[in-house]
Amino acid sequence: MKISRRNLLGSTAVLLGSNLLDLLSTPLWRWRGQSVLKAATLPVAETPSPVVYVDVAQQAGLTVPNVWGGVKSKKYIVEAKGSGAAFFDYDQDGWLDIYLTNGVRFPGEEPYPDDKTPIQHLFKNNRDGTFTDVTEKSGLSRTGWGTGVCVGDYDNDGWDDLFCGYWGHNVLWHNNGDGTFTDVTKKAGLYEERVRWGAGCTWVDYDRDGNLDLFVCNYIELDIAKVPVPGQTGYCQWKGIPVMCGPRGLPGGLNILYHNNGDGTFTDVSEKAGVLKPGPRYSITAISYDFDNDNWPDIYVAVDSEPSILFHNNHDGTFEDIGVMAGCAYNEDGQEQAGMGLGVADYDCDGWLDIFKTNFQDDTCDLYHNNGDGTFTDVTFVAGVGVNTQYVNWGAGFVDYDNDGWADILHVTGHVYPEIEGYNLDTTFKSPRIVYRNLRNGKFKDVSAQMGPGVTERFASRGCAFGDYDNDGDIDVLVLNMNDPPSLLRNDGGNKNNWIKIKLIGTKCNRTAIGARVHVVTGEHRQTDEVHTGTSVMSQSDLRLHFGVGQATKVDLIEVKWPTLVRDKNGKNGKPAEIPQIEKFTNVEVNQILTIKEGSGIIKSEKIGS
Repeated sequence: MKISRRNLLGSTAVLLGSNLLDLLSTPLWRWRGQSVLKAATLPVAETPSPVVYVDVAQQAGLTVPNVWGGVKSKKYIVEAKGSGAAFFDYDQDGWLDIYLTNGVRFPGEEPYPDDKTPIQHLFKNNRDGTFTDVTEKSGLSRTGWGTGVCVGDYDNDGWDDLFCGYWGHNVLWHNNGDGTFTDVTKKAGLYEERVRWGAGCTWVDYDRDGNLDLFVCNYIELDIAKVPVPGQTGYCQWKGIPVMCGPRGLPGGLNILYHNNGDGTFTDVSEKAGVLKPGPRYSITAISYDFDNDNWPDIYVAVDSEPSILFHNNHDGTFEDIGVMAGCAYNEDGQEQAGMGLGVADYDCDGWLDIFKTNFQDDTCDLYHNNGDGTFTDVTFVAGVGVNTQYVNWGAGFVDYDNDGWADILHVTGHVYPEIEGYNLDTTFKSPRIVYRNLRNGKFKDVSAQMGPGVTERFASRGCAFGDYDNDGDIDVLVLNMNDPPSLLRNDGGNKNNWIKIKLIGTKCNRTAIGARVHVVTGEHRQTDEVHTGTSVMSQSDLRLHFGVGQATKVDLIEVKWPTLVRDKNGKNGKPAEIPQIEKFTNVEVNQILTIKEGSGIIKSEKIGS
């Protein structure tokens, strides 16, 4: 019988004292010149969480249910995957609005709620804790299997645009700046006659020419006329129960990279850029960050039931999949996993961005620690996030829920087979959310039970987004629940500690400032984050960067590193500068929202809430 290191560590945790287990499992990157024993036995103060999450969706006006396939059973895999949601300030008033994707049902399934055909929804923030449905006015009313969403100003006109993935035909919505959107998919060159299953997406200026390019995940080449019926093959059963088929046994999709031509149109450069080399994969969620600190954005893709992908940017318009060599394609035992959701943060504040990936039931989520050279070590069990294997895990993110300056983890869960409710299994279709508190020593603790009813309540959740919708200085969570209304988890208590929030506006770089990196220093504590899109599961979080600073009364240093460009003699984009432009701001007052414009410094500061 083969026993993996992952299973061995998990089972011996109960039998061995925690200090001895730490001693046996502490990786080299935690030593840092100290003895292993000292690192493993460092005491950590245990204090109750001052924060709870409360679901205020109903009183906020978010009562429209997500419709996604059958309720009691699902015949096809598209009914099980669900979709994402977005926090984004579409009208640039400084308050986060909400976009909710939606789906449909196949003929013969349950009727629609209130007999209304479901559509995607846009909700405007009323700045008083409530939202107004402005979908019809905005022009975003659309019916179909709407899956992923990502936000970015692709034409640099100062208004964030919306890209939406579909099983069918993806849509690029241009923000007109007057509260309305126009479908420019065909005009932009993004329309395809063929049906594809677009899932997660991310905006990225991969060649640093000042224009946002677009990476799109394609999950499965799904033709329901060719899919076996539930239970027909081994890929259509789960624990002996007949269920919908896939993803194994179905053809995977090919991911797409679109280059922004700078004139409102895009060109498919997938083959030229090397994006097609990994071949078909069951790709779900994509994120773009500079993982090796070389000033060029890379792309990581969570892949279901196959190795995940890390596209390293070669600085010449091409990418290479280094996921296996970098240690983040498989788990530490070299096994494929059902990658779903992604969160990225420098959770141990060493200046390098780490990755959290969610997976299927009977497996753990993964925490990949950046080794300081763009490669990763799977520290799932060492860090304490390998304790939950009983859930199917989806949207995820690093969120400093208590503003102590250390990124915690929150992820949502929910099964894919509603049929399991009719069997005597130790699992349910609806399940709670999970929160891990950062213990500041490279380890986390499951504190879900302490985090309030917004966390412990059960749903079949999928996408989630993170942002401060009420501008009170702590991070709230928007959750999309399958065949239920959404959850809006208000953070109560996080702003007892201090914070700083930063909105960046690019001038030479892309207007949304995607790829810009910010360091926030208080005393000897240094935090790092980047402006990014497309995290969680097929979702979009607040584009503003939020930093908790604990009890610090000022921020000693804010350092903004822009993905700057140089120009040739004709004024066109030339070779990007090897050393990006850096702007620094010192002795900044806490508890305010700063707007920083490239080359102009802090152009606005707001103290909202307390």
